[in-house]
Amino acid sequence: MTAATRDTSLEAVYPDYLHCLAEADEHAAVEVARGVLDVGVAAERVLLDLVAPAQAEVGERWARNEWSVAQEHAATHISERVVAAVAAYADVRPTRARIVVACMDGEWHALPARLVAEVLRLRGWQVTFLGASVPAAHLVSYLHRHDAYAVALASALPMRLPHAHRMIEACRRSDVPVLVGGRGFGVDGRWARRLGVPWAANAPAAADLLGDERALRAAASADLAHLADDEYASLVNRRGELIDSALADLAQRFPAIRDHSPAQLDSTVSDLGYILDFLAAALYVDDGSLFTEFVEWLVTILDSRSVPAATVDASLAHYGGLLHDFPRAVDCLRRGRAALPVVDRQAA
Repeated sequence: MTAATRDTSLEAVYPDYLHCLAEADEHAAVEVARGVLDVGVAAERVLLDLVAPAQAEVGERWARNEWSVAQEHAATHISERVVAAVAAYADVRPTRARIVVACMDGEWHALPARLVAEVLRLRGWQVTFLGASVPAAHLVSYLHRHDAYAVALASALPMRLPHAHRMIEACRRSDVPVLVGGRGFGVDGRWARRLGVPWAANAPAAADLLGDERALRAAASADLAHLADDEYASLVNRRGELIDSALADLAQRFPAIRDHSPAQLDSTVSDLGYILDFLAAALYVDDGSLFTEFVEWLVTILDSRSVPAATVDASLAHYGGLLHDFPRAVDCLRRGRAALPVVDRQAA
C-alpha cells in the first residue's frame, strides 16, 4: 500500500472519527481506528494523524464554547481508549531501555503525553507512563527505585514553567537526562531553552532525541539570573491578596458581578488567578510575550462566553497599580493591555 493511499484512508475516516467523539460513541471510534489498521495503516500514523488532530479539534470546540466541559471530557476519554486499542493492536515488544513519561505537577492534559509514550513504545522503548500531574518528589522517588534511561516531561500550559524547572532539576540530581515537550514550553521551545533543557516539538522528534545520547545530555545551564530581583517570588507570595483586591475592584466597576452565581464567581476568581499565574511565569523566564499571548487567548475564550474584554482590561490595570514597584511585572501588564481589542475604558 502506498503512502498516498494511507494518507487518503486517514483523511477519509477523519470525519467519521470526529463524529464518534461528538456522539461519545466509544465502540464506533475504536472500530474506525481498527479499520484503518486492518488495511495496513501504521499504528504510529493512526495516533499522530487521526487521534491527535481530532483531539486538537475537540479543544478548539471547547474554546469556541461549542462544546461543554463534559463533552470535552467524554471525547478525551474515548481518545484515550482508542490509543489503548491501537497500542494493543500493534503489540510491540520492548527492545530498548526504559523511558519514563510524565506530566508536570499541576498539568492535567495527559493525552498528548500519552501519545508520545505510545509512539516511543512503538519504536521499541520500554515506556512507563506516569500520567497527569506527577509531583516532583514522587517522580524522583520512582526514578530511585527504577532504572531509567531518560525522563520525558510534558506541559501544555506555560504557567507551569516554574514547576517544570523544579522537576527538571530534581531529575538531573538523580543523574537522569530530561527532555521536555508541549506548548507549555513555547511553540518553538523558547522557554525550554531558557531553562536549559532539550525540547522536542512532537513525538517523532522526541524519539529522535532519545536516540542521540550526546544531544540528550548536552544541556545548557538555565538562564535565570533575572530572578535575583525577587519580583517572581514576591508576586507568588502576594497572590491571594491580589486576587481578593482585584475581585473587589471588579465588583465595584461592574455591579452585575455582585449577582453572579457561585459557579460564575468561582470562574471569575479562577480567571484572576490565571492572570497572576501567567504573569508569574513570564517573570520567571523573563519573556513578556508569554503573558501577552495568554491575554490574547483569555480574551478570545471570554468573548465566546459573552464576557467583555473591558473586565480583563480593568483587572490588568488594577494589578498594575498594586504592583507599581515591580517594573518587569508592570511592563508585562502594560503590554498585555496593549494587546487587548479596543475597549471603552472610561465607561469601564
